[in-house]
Amino acid sequence: MVTTITDRLSLAPEVAAALRASGDGGRPVVALESTLISHGLPYPENVAVARASEAAVRASGAVPATIAIHAGRILVGLSDTQLKALAMAPAGSVVKAARPNLAAALHGGGWAATTVSATMIASAAVGIQVFATGGIGGVHRGALGRVGWAAGALEGGSADGSAGASGSGSGSGSPVATGPTLDISADLEELARTPVVVVCAGPKAILDLPLTLEYLETRGVPVVAVGQQEVPGFYSRESGRLAPWSVPDVAAAADLVRTHQGLGLGSSMLLCVPIPEVAALPFEVARAAIDRALAEAEAAGLHGPALTPWLLARIGALTDGASVRANSALIENDARFAGQLAVLLCPR
Repeated sequence: MVTTITDRLSLAPEVAAALRASGDGGRPVVALESTLISHGLPYPENVAVARASEAAVRASGAVPATIAIHAGRILVGLSDTQLKALAMAPAGSVVKAARPNLAAALHGGGWAATTVSATMIASAAVGIQVFATGGIGGVHRGALGRVGWAAGALEGGSADGSAGASGSGSGSGSPVATGPTLDISADLEELARTPVVVVCAGPKAILDLPLTLEYLETRGVPVVAVGQQEVPGFYSRESGRLAPWSVPDVAAAADLVRTHQGLGLGSSMLLCVPIPEVAALPFEVARAAIDRALAEAEAAGLHGPALTPWLLARIGALTDGASVRANSALIENDARFAGQLAVLLCPR
């Protein structure tokens, strides 16, 4: 028997009631992804941030719907018991579900956490307009080709991947060209094809920001900074890159979203909200930690789905936990903004 995505959905009672009433002036709903619970933060910080995000959405006047997969069902809205079960699942047992492996994640029967793309798919299926996350995926550094370092060159070398001053590493330390990996997140294609508004603190800081913005432009996805001219840098408020478009506040963002949706273009709009100043890392501090972590990952040959969680954990260690605190703060801040936006977009 063939089942559709609708057949796989299980809506929490509060979410179902809000969605039924939303066309008649009911409560708006904000989707929240679950990968941050399973792969983004350690326990118990993951539970605390997930709860704080849901509380921020509620404080804005909207209903939170954290989305995950369990036992072949797409859960739209988790109970606290389900949230804790996902957060405490054994390491390696939770699949990261995206568009390419969504069917496999459902077929597997266990827990799967939804990435940006899978969360957008589920949101669109139930009629949720607004989705809040920390940062989107994008074009990884070196995805289109790069200059790397020969095997062994890091031994005795510096943290940034260059040979040490004495040149005593076991490798020659000479740069070598490496081929493209095409390591580009499915998030970007989902943003181009699914008309759910996404609120984030910018693309994840470990990515190639210029190429990510170029890709989004090519695929017709509007990227909008809120309250500043620069694209937020995830851990930092700045990134060194001007946003293609900017708006001063949430009310202006809602007006722009309405115009975009009214055109029926079929794509998302990416609203980039800077991390609160009190929690932000200085740009140079964040960049130094990211560059070092990337060099270490390159030397270790890390790639694929395991790369991002490893990098986030390593950056956390290099910044003495400041990046983890920043990550938590920006996730909650994005949820709050998304709740305010959803209220403004809700029919009255």
